[in-house]
Amino acid sequence: MKTTPLPLDGVLLIELDLHGDERGFFIERFNVDRFRANGLPCEFVQDNHSRSRPGVIRGLHFQHTPAQGKLVGVTRGRVWDVVVDIRPNSTTFGQSYGTELTDMNGKLLWVPPGFAHGFCVLGDTPADMLYKVDAAYNQKGEAGILWNDPALDIEWPINEPIVSARDQTMPTFAEHRAAQTATFGHSR
Repeated sequence: MKTTPLPLDGVLLIELDLHGDERGFFIERFNVDRFRANGLPCEFVQDNHSRSRPGVIRGLHFQHTPAQGKLVGVTRGRVWDVVVDIRPNSTTFGQSYGTELTDMNGKLLWVPPGFAHGFCVLGDTPADMLYKVDAAYNQKGEAGILWNDPALDIEWPINEPIVSARDQTMPTFAEHRAAQTATFGHSR
């Protein structure tokens, strides 16, 4: 296992050891001792699994009450995974990062609390995402930011995406920031 800090403070790329041969492969996705030895989160309370069709974009989602961190990876297919730092006092506030996660590259992404997360499905097969989260789901505490807000300058690598009605009407980053300032008194 190898961990690499990414340009957004707190986000980590985790490269797992994938053992493959002509039969297929084996990968250990989570081992509490190895995660702990690498300084990674180990206290997860819920696993989530989503399946999305080719061309789907999901996000940008986050949970604020309670704030939720996510360990994300792909068990089938390929995605372009994106995180946006929405922590008002962070040095990387408002910045985004994207990387490809696949069922064959052995990569996971640690998305700490305070980040919005989304992905798009690449290729022509569905993608299955597996999320381990460190806080239980709370419908009243979930929110999001518009996936294609020009202020975020995210380069989604697909044309004509399939986006839910809900994700098409999320607030812009500026609207999120204004609401956050009004609610919590944070400003930048």
